[in-house]
Amino acid sequence: MYVILFNMERFVAFDIGDKRIGVAISDPFNTYALPSETYFRKGFQTDVEAVAKIARDKGATKIICGLPVNFDGSRALQTEKTERFIAALREATGIEIICEDERFTTLMAHETLISEGMRREKRKSCVDALAAANILDNYLAKRR
Repeated sequence: MYVILFNMERFVAFDIGDKRIGVAISDPFNTYALPSETYFRKGFQTDVEAVAKIARDKGATKIICGLPVNFDGSRALQTEKTERFIAALREATGIEIICEDERFTTLMAHETLISEGMRREKRKSCVDALAAANILDNYLAKRR
């Protein structure tokens, strides 16, 4: 009799913005990312608790967070805000968090939705989840 054991990892990615947080999850084999939902921010501590709950509910074994930097790769004000959120999320979950460069992920998400013919009003509700999927796809590609 053969027993096959799988290391069941589940990655959850967050695109952390000032107004919204996009969420994406990996497929069961960690080969691609699936946009999941968009969380609309309410207040720092409430947001940390809600995002921690999302990570736990989705079975995250690792969290991938987009880290915003300037075009040239230097730190920006948004980098510091995001790092504060990530530190609080790390404390709230105890789950390993990996930061991934998020340059161009939102732009790519907008371009994808525009090419699909989605109207501007509707894009707001899903662009962040698609950006999170782009962040996660970048991370998964590096792992291969």
